Amino acid sequence: MITYLQQLISLSPTKLISYADYIGAVLYHPELGYYMKDKQKIGRQGDFITTSNISDVYGRLMAKWFSNVCNETNLEPIFCEIGAGNGRFAKAFLQEWNESIKVPLQYYIVESSPFHRKLQSELLMPDFSVVQIESLDQMKEFQGIIFSNELFDALPVHVIEKNDGQLFEVMVGYQDDELFEQQIPLSNPEIYSFLTESHIELKENQRIEIPLAMEMILQEISRTLTKGLVVTADYGYTNAEWKDPRRAKGSLRGYYQHNMIDDVLKYPGEMDITTHIHFDYLIQKGEQVNLELLTKLRQDEFLLKAGILNELENNYDPNPFSEVSKRNRAIRSLIMPAGMSSYFHIIIQQKGLSLSERDVFPDK
Repeated sequence: MITYLQQLISLSPTKLISYADYIGAVLYHPELGYYMKDKQKIGRQGDFITTSNISDVYGRLMAKWFSNVCNETNLEPIFCEIGAGNGRFAKAFLQEWNESIKVPLQYYIVESSPFHRKLQSELLMPDFSVVQIESLDQMKEFQGIIFSNELFDALPVHVIEKNDGQLFEVMVGYQDDELFEQQIPLSNPEIYSFLTESHIELKENQRIEIPLAMEMILQEISRTLTKGLVVTADYGYTNAEWKDPRRAKGSLRGYYQHNMIDDVLKYPGEMDITTHIHFDYLIQKGEQVNLELLTKLRQDEFLLKAGILNELENNYDPNPFSEVSKRNRAIRSLIMPAGMSSYFHIIIQQKGLSLSERDVFPDK
């Protein structure tokens, strides 16, 4: 990877590349990118963990919630998951659907990583009927739900900083066998447009990530979806929260063997890289491409509204290692105030529908 980056940088007229180009290369290069490699990334043997890997409760509850939504709204039971990782969420969802719902379901997985497609196939087939595709462009006139968990936080981002009253873009260079940062005066008109539309004004010495790729993904989703819901699970900040002094250095960071790495120029191609997403921009850009905001909830609030407390086993089991005890602990970990879910939000958008929050949580 370092040789490829060296070549990429040397071909640039300024001998510098944007952070967006750097992240795009180290995460998504077809052969050398972190997400494309034949390497375990999720779970104990990987670099990070996701909600669906804590327990099957998350996927099973989402299946029940989706079934209820279909019943209440006459939406077709067609589910599309973008970026399914190792397939654990899909397996839990499909197990619950087959065991308790038992109506015909179409399940699509959009996955660009050959390694993850292989893991998904091994885990899901032949027990479950799943259609794997490489990109949303392969689906047309989709009706149903498009779901993603930690998709937008993994997109390439530009990085800017304000110093001495002037805006700079932080670029990446290569010299003396090392990658380094260098600031140049900001000239990208798309970044200026983002700041204007988001009403974001940086303070002195503040650094922030600019997710220009987010708009492209939302446009792809809207082109694909003719009628249904878009359910996004991710972590991020509102424009007001970005102004908090604690966010002054931005949120760009890496995860390597379950350790958080501040310098994302380390371990290129071997480390996950992530940022907190801009919630207000996601909602605003969604509205511009006919994805109307239905609701935004903290993930623990969503799980409670979806009925996670009904999943708790009532019978007491003194054995802390029993399946009942393990399941109950997993449920509690998903709704405790300091648990993982308190850092995530669920954004539900709709297209071709006129639903209210009451329609998707009818019993709450």
